[in-house]
Amino acid sequence: MRPPRKGPPPVARAFRPAVPGGSTVYVVHPGALSVEVYEGLAGALPDGTGLTVLDLGAVPEYAEAALTGGRAATTVEDLAALLLAALERSRQENGAATDGSWTLAGWSFGGVLALAATRLMPAERRPGRLVVLDSIAPVEEYKQPDDALRPELLLSWFAMYLGAKRGRPVPLDLDRLAGCGTDDGLTAVLDAATASGALLPDTPLPGLRKLYDTYVDGLLRNNRLTAPHHPGTAPLPVTLVQPERSLVPADPTLGWRPLAPHGLTAHRCPGDHYTMLTRADSLGVIAPLLRAS
Repeated sequence: MRPPRKGPPPVARAFRPAVPGGSTVYVVHPGALSVEVYEGLAGALPDGTGLTVLDLGAVPEYAEAALTGGRAATTVEDLAALLLAALERSRQENGAATDGSWTLAGWSFGGVLALAATRLMPAERRPGRLVVLDSIAPVEEYKQPDDALRPELLLSWFAMYLGAKRGRPVPLDLDRLAGCGTDDGLTAVLDAATASGALLPDTPLPGLRKLYDTYVDGLLRNNRLTAPHHPGTAPLPVTLVQPERSLVPADPTLGWRPLAPHGLTAHRCPGDHYTMLTRADSLGVIAPLLRAS
């Protein structure tokens, strides 16, 4: 007898239930790292607070675009509606409150979708708080054509990602990347990763190139989804958390101020774009900010 076929993974993944009458944090996760990365956050939240992750990796038209050249057959608006439907089903199944005693957050590109989802909600069902975690605002200032994503920038982000994925930082000499093409830059990443123990000394460069290409296709997918998207302003105050090694460290607001007419509060935490989700000292900053107001 054949084993039963597994269905697609759920979009809404509950990591910790809220106590009766307690609040729940919903986080939009755009992939790159495994959804299990939120286990630490679940443990860091205040007692009684639930955590459910809205995993875009469970949406085929989004996830598969990172494996097929970075072109997704969907839009920000469609993805936000899909996530909102999954969120509402989750809240109904768990008897969660429908007033503002809950929080919606989004990490990275997930912040763009979290904003879009709040604009689809009736006022009485919106969260008490919108939190974006090192998410670049979808404003014209940050909308770039694909060829503006230069290899030295992509390689520096990839090194951060690789370090988080392997559980060991990959300290990269950014001066070595200046003017590098992808092949030379990946050699520098490989050297740094083997020196730090993130990769074995016999790791082949073609294997690393395959991982890099998939990573970049994921970034291009998000860039292409954002390009035609025209966001409205947030219907509630926005809280931004930016790590020390942010994707765009020079901008302390990541472009969110014009999208936050009800107020923008910015905070810093240790770590980088990827390790901010797992470092205990980072979670110590993030978890209190996720309390529903």
